[in-house]
Amino acid sequence: MLLSRPFANPGGMPADLLIPVLRNCTPLLFPPQVQYNGLMSLPRLFWYHFAYMVISIAMLGLGLSGTVLSLMPALKNRKHLGRYAIGLSLAILAGYIGTNLVPLDPARLAWDRQQLVYIGLYYVLLALPFFLFGLIVTTAFSVESERSSLVYGADLLGAGAGSVTAVFLMSVLGPGTSIFAIALCALIGAAFLGRPRAALTLIVLILILAGINPNFVKIRMSQYKGLEQALRFPGARHLSTYYSGFSQVDIFESTMVRYAPGMSLKYLDPLPHQLGLAVDGAGINAITKAGENTSFLRSMPSALPYEIAERHRILVAEPKGGLPVLLAREYGADVIEQAESNHLIVDVIRKDYGDFSGGIYDTGTHRKLARSHLLSVDHAFDVIDISLTGAVPSGLFGMSEDYAFTVEAFKQYLLHLTDNGVVSLSMYLIPPPRTELRLLTTSLAALEEIGVSDAEEHIVAIRSWNSMTMLIKRSAFSPREIHALKEFARDRNFDLVYHPGIEEEATNMYVQLPEHDYYRAFKNLIDAGTRAGFIDDYIFDITPVYDESPFFHYHLRFDRLQETLQVMGGKWQFLVEEGYLLPVVFVQVLILSLILLFLPALKKRSDNRPAYFLIYFAFLGLGFMFVEVPLIQGMILPLENPSYAVAVVLASVLIWSGAGSLLSQKYSLLRRPETVLLIGALVVPYGFVLISVARHIALYAIELKFVLSFLLVAPAAFLMGIPCLPLNGAFTWFFS
Repeated sequence: MLLSRPFANPGGMPADLLIPVLRNCTPLLFPPQVQYNGLMSLPRLFWYHFAYMVISIAMLGLGLSGTVLSLMPALKNRKHLGRYAIGLSLAILAGYIGTNLVPLDPARLAWDRQQLVYIGLYYVLLALPFFLFGLIVTTAFSVESERSSLVYGADLLGAGAGSVTAVFLMSVLGPGTSIFAIALCALIGAAFLGRPRAALTLIVLILILAGINPNFVKIRMSQYKGLEQALRFPGARHLSTYYSGFSQVDIFESTMVRYAPGMSLKYLDPLPHQLGLAVDGAGINAITKAGENTSFLRSMPSALPYEIAERHRILVAEPKGGLPVLLAREYGADVIEQAESNHLIVDVIRKDYGDFSGGIYDTGTHRKLARSHLLSVDHAFDVIDISLTGAVPSGLFGMSEDYAFTVEAFKQYLLHLTDNGVVSLSMYLIPPPRTELRLLTTSLAALEEIGVSDAEEHIVAIRSWNSMTMLIKRSAFSPREIHALKEFARDRNFDLVYHPGIEEEATNMYVQLPEHDYYRAFKNLIDAGTRAGFIDDYIFDITPVYDESPFFHYHLRFDRLQETLQVMGGKWQFLVEEGYLLPVVFVQVLILSLILLFLPALKKRSDNRPAYFLIYFAFLGLGFMFVEVPLIQGMILPLENPSYAVAVVLASVLIWSGAGSLLSQKYSLLRRPETVLLIGALVVPYGFVLISVARHIALYAIELKFVLSFLLVAPAAFLMGIPCLPLNGAFTWFFS
């Protein structure tokens, strides 16, 4: 299997020189507690998948409250509302602190059965707040049944406001302190529900606890995240932490941070001082001290575009700690623009590390995705530099959207090049190969869609001992450029992977693999005659990725799971990382949902409500999900962040639905059965139109995007809030 074997000693370099060079370049390649068994087994963050589990737990907690109240109707009493609100406040704190203290380690599930107990504790701790919230809402509906639309509207408006407020609190207070503020909201409600003394007492205690800010309220980070590993190295120290509504950025010092992706093994001088930059504890990058020796930058594969292309105007996509910006400066680029989608990184480096970094974000900085920035410019670039490398070589998650690497994105990049401009893609080589091959197929699809028929003349690639750089042009590579490519690779002992007219014997010369696998893969994919067969036969999914399904990092093929598991050494954790935890969660949730749904049926019914009463509300909830999920998916690209998309769409849907519910209480005309037909007739085409329109707002400032998104969702969301209860005559009309 490609890259499933260790490589030979590159270029015959003496062992006493090779090992220090490897350590100087990136000691992260083989970090502590990681073994190399024919393929790289790097620790990767897979906690992200548990977000789906948390959502399912929330829904189950709410469902459980309905089941309990159905079996014990005496609990639906107005006098209990204050108690439920106090319990909710305490459950919020207990859930956060408890899960922070439970020593859950999913990586040990394969051999440590006690982890199953810890998962059960997670379920209980996280479901409890939603259970108590469900008791409050259901009881409120019961005791205020005559004003159910008013209750429902207030609930939706509050939930919408909470979606926005949570993002604000996270930005200002951070997660540890924000949880206290959220718990206080429940206590304020308790004070208005007949429990003022108990609520005020708890408010004082919580404020005191928040002021003390004890260690047990600080987030316990997974030991497998890059930040935790880096801080274990001798002499490492944490410098500062910053928060935004969707991100946490940590700055630290550690000997682990030696960031020069793929640096030539011929370069033996020390690197300049670098600080580690961690995004959410996992995405490790580095801030390099400007003004020190930067000659090492010319020894990285990512320097290739500057050796063969013009350097008048450069666009650097997602520079993070800024090394690609320093590289462009090293080659004397006239104009450098940076497109960085994580606003917090820009603010942190500008404010606290501007002098250290050489002011990489002082000028030419655009806080958006590169493809969004390109929509608003009318000039072309000589180099568009896109890096998939960080200080930690690791993969990304299959089930996360990434609009930076779709065919539509590559068309934007290519169409914004000068006549001889290049798109540069740099990435780590993480076996088994998949990222580099999908980048190639996606680039080829983009070239074909802009009218390039001879793709073999428009792509070149080289590799070092642990990274690859691929260049793509709208025009064909000239003999002069190919000659410069060969000179650059030979001088630094980089291996040629592909260029127009290359022969197999010219590849795999320095960092030798047993076979010429990379050359053969590129050759088969670039050749239109063999491309489809190679893609079909390959163990991973490397087909081009489009905006309609932007899961660039999802490579698993369901029909090749057994083979994939064998290639990965039988390690099932790889499947979890790639997203196959989701089917497990789905089955788990389905079983529990069915139990909670049918448990009340065991009790003798005391009312005469028809069975389709449950069907109505089941499909009402399903309809909300079917509308919200596509809207969130469609808004990720214009808002450029999944967290922003979730917050804005949920807030918009909830607030406008709440408004619809409140007005339906006042105007009976809105409660007619025909309203449901109007909603259905509007929502289906509305989804397509909205997503199409939403993509045109990508070029605006983020604040204006929020406002426009809020207004775009309004018409459909307003109508969705009306059928909160069976509409007048709706049951008879639907089921007669």
